[in-house]
Amino acid sequence: MLILGIESSCDETGVALVDAGAQGAPRLLGAALHSQIEMHQAYGGVVPELASRDHIRRVLPLTDAVLAQAGRRLTEVDLVACTRGPGLAGALLVGAGVGAALGFALGRPVVGVHHLEGHLLSPFLSADPPEFPFVALLVSGGHTQLMRVDGVGRYELLGETIDDAAGEAFDKSAKLLGLGYPGGPALARMALQGSETAFKFPRPLLHSGDLDFSFAGLKTAVLTQVKRLAHAALEGPATSRTADPLTPQEKADVAASVQAAIVDVLVRKSLAALDATGLKRLVVAGGVGANTRLREQLDAACARRGARVHYPELHLCTDNGAMIAMAAALRARHGLIAEADLQAGGATQGRFDVRPRWPLAELSTPV
Repeated sequence: MLILGIESSCDETGVALVDAGAQGAPRLLGAALHSQIEMHQAYGGVVPELASRDHIRRVLPLTDAVLAQAGRRLTEVDLVACTRGPGLAGALLVGAGVGAALGFALGRPVVGVHHLEGHLLSPFLSADPPEFPFVALLVSGGHTQLMRVDGVGRYELLGETIDDAAGEAFDKSAKLLGLGYPGGPALARMALQGSETAFKFPRPLLHSGDLDFSFAGLKTAVLTQVKRLAHAALEGPATSRTADPLTPQEKADVAASVQAAIVDVLVRKSLAALDATGLKRLVVAGGVGANTRLREQLDAACARRGARVHYPELHLCTDNGAMIAMAAALRARHGLIAEADLQAGGATQGRFDVRPRWPLAELSTPV
């Protein structure tokens, strides 16, 4: 079964072709991705209307590129999978609309995939795929959750953020330092030149006794520290003042200290989740999962307790079509797609809908 995956939930347009196969692991045959980062940089963040319009321009050329890369024709596609949610409503509608149109034209079924389930199952495309059961740390710009995963469609929420996600904490802290958009990777690069112990930022909910997260207070602490440094600079000699009140070293120290606080919370909560479940396998997925410092700390901490950590390949950490196609492939293989939807045109018939807010727990099936 050849599955065409389309991802358009936010600011990246991703298309991929996966061979689900009758046996063995699904294989990625081709993938293409367009990032809108450059377009949104002028606004300091994602502009939903611009994002939707850009998806419209990109999705079909990317589809052509993926088919050429895989050496396949569009008529060979057996199933079209598109992101149904969560995400930006307009952006989701682009992918769902194109997916429905392709399915209707080809007489093929179309299924809507949960964006976070795509991230959750993306490590199964890696060279070192995990085995069930495991604890999953879903960590991105909009989500920070710990899940127990016993199988495809068998998810138990262990803890989640009660306010800002870890990715938001990275991005907002970077913005306070004037690092632009996207802030997370820029802050991580600057942190390499700083000291993790220069500033003692809070680790919210670290000793709460549960597996929930909170990063809003950390953002406030960073804002306070940046204002304090700026005020001290303005109080200094006039000859030493510059347009930017913070020195490069101060910025690097703030960046390193912020990163250390976020990583510390993510690592210790993840270890607590392993302890609570008695499992010895951790899967990390989502854009923040590409953070080098987080990977180093998790690898070291899990090695000390004999646990394994699995990550998707770096190019699969961000939003992409491969994870959507993979999620559809695994759901089909485990009988989690209704038989009627797998009939030609059964899920399409010219109709489509999206779910901008869609809890992952709603996908769970009875054990």
